[in-house]
Amino acid sequence: MEKNQPPSPTTRRIAIDPVTRVEGHGKITLLLDADNHIQEARFHIVEFRGFEKFIQGRPYWEVPFFVQRLCGICPVSHQLAAAKAVDQIEGVSQLTPTATKLRRLLHFGQILQSHALHFFHLSSPDFLFGFGSDPAQRNIVGVLGKYPEIALKGVRLRKYGQQIIEAITGKRVHGTGTVPGGMNKALSIVARDALLNEIADVLQWGQEALALNEQIHIANPEHRDFATLQTNFLSMVGEEGELEFYHGGLRACHADGASIFDQRDYCDYQQILREEVRSWSYMKFPYLCQLGKEQGWYRVGPLARVNNSDRISTPLAEAARQHFREFAQGEFVHDTLAYHWARMIEALHCAESIHELLLDPEIVSDDLIAEKGDKRQEGIGVIEAPRGTLFHHYQINEEGLVTKANLIVSTTSNNQAMNESIRSVANQYLDGHEITEALLNHLEVAVRAYDPCLSCATHALGKMPLKVELRDVEGVLVNQLTKGTNGEIDH
Repeated sequence: MEKNQPPSPTTRRIAIDPVTRVEGHGKITLLLDADNHIQEARFHIVEFRGFEKFIQGRPYWEVPFFVQRLCGICPVSHQLAAAKAVDQIEGVSQLTPTATKLRRLLHFGQILQSHALHFFHLSSPDFLFGFGSDPAQRNIVGVLGKYPEIALKGVRLRKYGQQIIEAITGKRVHGTGTVPGGMNKALSIVARDALLNEIADVLQWGQEALALNEQIHIANPEHRDFATLQTNFLSMVGEEGELEFYHGGLRACHADGASIFDQRDYCDYQQILREEVRSWSYMKFPYLCQLGKEQGWYRVGPLARVNNSDRISTPLAEAARQHFREFAQGEFVHDTLAYHWARMIEALHCAESIHELLLDPEIVSDDLIAEKGDKRQEGIGVIEAPRGTLFHHYQINEEGLVTKANLIVSTTSNNQAMNESIRSVANQYLDGHEITEALLNHLEVAVRAYDPCLSCATHALGKMPLKVELRDVEGVLVNQLTKGTNGEIDH
């Protein structure tokens, strides 16, 4: 945990500003003592977005399409979470089978394309070239040049997920699709058949992507200790404890796998979670009420979900999950860089699940809207977004206008863990004498493992603009390094 007391006169401050690959802009600050030990590590979110405020006063049925503008990478996740909340407001307790399957198909496409984008476009350069390799090469263009087959398979995996989104919502980014109580149009047979024609290749690419990630992690023992933390985990699971993305109960486990709670109704999230506000960041710090804010912080996302689940419903992904757990002798895997391995297990599960749904005759039915019940003035929707558990909570007035909104996005739940991982990496790799681009990238790799929601910053080819300043105890600038958007380093 970072320490909150003011820095002593003997500490030195290093600031990395800005760090992009978060939702908006952020920075990292480190405080070092005279022996270069890290006394404090903070990951600051310095941009205020305000979605919870400016949707107030809008009709509730517009919310799913407003909130998806939070992100250009995972808009479907926000749309679906909000849609589930709107279903509750409309008094819908059960969608039609076809509407449920279309929403699940849409969600699988979203997770597949997001996971493919994150690993192949943003993270694979670090692993294929090395954390401290030439930054001119360490990007997706470099991967395309040296490993074209790997890069192109990643591009095609993402493209397929986007094709599913487009077939259901009309657009690859910020489409429509959900309506209160169901979906707004059927999936055509022509679109279904076109998707089926490519699924065999997608399944093959998914298995190869998983094998690559597994090989990288096992072949590099140093990855086991890089930014690794012993933490609690939170995720949604199905009724039988299976991996579940769309609807289920909440499960939290201690680091040793012992249960904290299981199958909790996500509508009771306010009795389960609290959000701490700290003065130095616009991003909150959630924790489990049962454990308190000192011990109750947790991780979400692929690593949490694969650890927490008792099984995966599709055969290839389940075999991969078992192998994943065998890697840790049956215990939970805590390696932060294993997020990438778990991410590809989930991508393969998405491909298998997409195949099953496309073969289901009900997927092209036009029975799309469920019967509505008594309207309510509150709705809570929770799903597993690519980056972890996502909460949307809305209250409305008699006129149907939103009066209150609360969103706990996945990156927020990982906030404390990202702070701790940054501190771990700084302790392990920072020598305090020379600031190098390789050092900066080690810190970025730690943050990137969590796949923080990035919105517009994800198209920077891995060239994150950063500035680090090293000042002495008097505040005098000793050394400065700047990395521009073109990847060039200036001292």
